[in-house]
Amino acid sequence: MKLILLNKPYNVMCQFSDHPSRPTLADYVKIPGVYPAGRLDADSEGLVLLTDDGQLQHSISHPDHKQAKTYLVQVEGKPTAQQLKLLSQPIDLGDFVTKTCIVKHINAPEWLWLRDPPIRQRADIPTSWLCIILSEGKNRQVRRMTAAAGLPTLRLIRSAIGNFSLESHPLLPGEWMEVQMQQK
Repeated sequence: MKLILLNKPYNVMCQFSDHPSRPTLADYVKIPGVYPAGRLDADSEGLVLLTDDGQLQHSISHPDHKQAKTYLVQVEGKPTAQQLKLLSQPIDLGDFVTKTCIVKHINAPEWLWLRDPPIRQRADIPTSWLCIILSEGKNRQVRRMTAAAGLPTLRLIRSAIGNFSLESHPLLPGEWMEVQMQQK
């Protein structure tokens, strides 16, 4: 059984099949038979776990298993205590209501890489960093949550899935490593 940690770069499709205009995971990982356990949008960066084991893929990606996923989010503006509280509570996003989560205002991590291309900067609007830890992961959920709180997302990085993190397994965008699973 293989388990691979990949730091997915910005603008890369989270798939191995060809895409007409963007790079895919196949441009970075040349190991046959592995597939992503969960996805990240092309405009999101960070940790993706790849495996060749269907049961492991299911246990990582399925919401019933409640694998904590940690996101570092650069937002437009400075969050108020009220906005942070709103983000941590269930938010009705129209097609679903989010579960409670952990939200913290943080400093940009020192280990974080520069994004290529850089985010847009506005001289008169400051940016801030949030750490959001979810036990679910619906389509564009973090971006929709921050927008609902009045804090548009500028940059979104998944930094951890369960016990695997880019802080403890430092990988630059496009780099990957195989890790050993603990046998139960």
